[in-house]
Amino acid sequence: MTIDEQLTYLKKGMAEIIREEELRERLAAGKRLRVKAGFDPTAPDLHLGHTVLLRKMKHFQELGHTVIFLIGDFTSLIGDPSGRNVTRPPMSREEIDQNAETYKAQVFKILDPARTEIRFNSEWLGKMKFEDVIRLCSRYTVARILERDDFAKRYKEGQPISMHEMLYSLAQGFDSVNLQCDVEMGGTDQKFNLLVGREIQKDFGQPPQVVATVPILEGLDGVQKMSKSLGNYIGITEPPEVMYRKVMQISDELMWRYYELLTDLSLAEIAALAKGHPMEAKKDLARRIVTDFHSAAEAEKAAEEFRRVVQEKELPAKVEVVAELHMGVTLRLDKRLSQWGLAESVSDAVRKIKAGAVRINGATHRDLALRVDPSTRELLVQVGKKWKRVKW
Repeated sequence: MTIDEQLTYLKKGMAEIIREEELRERLAAGKRLRVKAGFDPTAPDLHLGHTVLLRKMKHFQELGHTVIFLIGDFTSLIGDPSGRNVTRPPMSREEIDQNAETYKAQVFKILDPARTEIRFNSEWLGKMKFEDVIRLCSRYTVARILERDDFAKRYKEGQPISMHEMLYSLAQGFDSVNLQCDVEMGGTDQKFNLLVGREIQKDFGQPPQVVATVPILEGLDGVQKMSKSLGNYIGITEPPEVMYRKVMQISDELMWRYYELLTDLSLAEIAALAKGHPMEAKKDLARRIVTDFHSAAEAEKAAEEFRRVVQEKELPAKVEVVAELHMGVTLRLDKRLSQWGLAESVSDAVRKIKAGAVRINGATHRDLALRVDPSTRELLVQVGKKWKRVKW
């Protein structure tokens, strides 16, 4: 590719590049760039929101550059304050280590292992003495740290800002120094931290890294960012049929944003798809996403399952069987739905029952009590898209 073609390829799905002329110069110099992105292992699994960044890292790899998947096992102990209005509870070292192991196993669903360095920032941050921390703090002012939008908002509202949170940006910037990064990538909510890295690199006599931000991916609700805690996520380790069904839940408007950020299609190819029927385009998107994390064959099976169960209202090919000890009695349905894995909790089950989302043997059931006839040996229970076969 020419330099212009490379830039066009890298800018697709990118929010901002600081400074683009510096990136152009480095690409023109023919240097193999070191491109870093950091991930704090705050949850055991990655979701599609994380893969927006991973996909852009893959694009750098395809142009011959080295990417560094940095696991923030040490910065997780601090807690990233970006976009938060309260201090994040600290994680235990055991939780961090367990989550980090799952990250290592998942990233190569997208990244090329031959061009990927997996690093842990405890390699250098964990070795620092207190005097080293003080020297690092001397390279940045409190006034600059308080320019952060999230800190400024919390300060104005009288919300506490702990000293350890102020160290997060400095620690992330020091990561770039130790890894000698040419480019650091992150979500738009990371812009302040990434810019701090540029300044600290200058202070250590290194060329400042190019900052490249990607948009924050909205979750299935199309409003809030994708998050496991909000329940609006698609996990990259979820079964093919679950991934496919979740993609089919998104709005037509959000679908095109997913196409841009979660596929390698060019904007021209996406525009061509937009001329067709939205339902067919969404099915194509679902197939592409399932194929990326499973296989084309699994994607076709998931598509067929969706057609049968959702579109034609047939029973799923596989329905888990749940053994129930009691029969001929009145059951507390809200408690049983939680126990059977059809609701997140008893209160969630109550909401689903009252909303008419629960069907017993094909009929909607809106009562918290469920009377089971003594002769009954099996119930087919459906809650939304989840099914269970309950047997006595």
